[in-house]
Amino acid sequence: MKMPVPVVGHESEEELQARVLRGPLPRHVAIIMDGNGRWAAQRNLPRVAGHHEGIKSVREVVTCCRELGVAGLTIYAFSAENWRRPMFEVQELMVLLELYLKRELSTLMEREIRFRTIGRIERLPASVVEWIRRVERETASHQEMTLTLALSYSGRSEIVDAVRRVVSDVQAGSLAPSAIDEDLLGQYLDTHGMEDPDLVIRTSGEYRLSNFLLWQMAYAELYFTKTLWPDFRRRDLLTAFLDFQRRERRFGRTGEQLQGRAG
Repeated sequence: MKMPVPVVGHESEEELQARVLRGPLPRHVAIIMDGNGRWAAQRNLPRVAGHHEGIKSVREVVTCCRELGVAGLTIYAFSAENWRRPMFEVQELMVLLELYLKRELSTLMEREIRFRTIGRIERLPASVVEWIRRVERETASHQEMTLTLALSYSGRSEIVDAVRRVVSDVQAGSLAPSAIDEDLLGQYLDTHGMEDPDLVIRTSGEYRLSNFLLWQMAYAELYFTKTLWPDFRRRDLLTAFLDFQRRERRFGRTGEQLQGRAG
């Protein structure tokens, strides 16, 4: 793992963006948002204050990705393990999620961003599910960018659910076991129809995947930053993109092969 690319402190966001636009952009960015609680604790505020501030970072990152031409952005908004948190915090997160959906629908429509979700959505409150389906339905025709929220999501559970569906089809006689390969299994995952992420960002200084997109990030570039999510804004995202552009993505090949030389 390489250290983040150094950025000169006096560079403006416009200068950073110009540098980013000179190189290849990731088509699909996935983000593990982390640090809301610590951000709030550092300011002697309740944890929910960190979640509210984190929404501002979500808006800024979505806006930046859309402006740069990133095709897909997937955000780990609520994990299956997050149900273990105190009931009050979970309830506040659900209220905040519904509020976000209500407020952002018009923005998604205006910017032609498709909205979708992955995870065991049926566990969410009925009113939240209703708004999820509404936003998915109303933005379904948009093709400029796809924003995906991972909600009540677990990478392992996603794979288990996919295997169950495969087994069901085999038992029903509609699928031959010999037809099962990586591509086919991918069609049974929540992320079917989506490209795998090129870049996965995790904030707050933690160095783990936390059960996120375990199948899909097989060849993703990983970027870790100590910045807490509520402080992660456009400048931080641009810095992550610059670091991504320093990587040589070989997918099992040698550097010489990528450059057209024998090796």
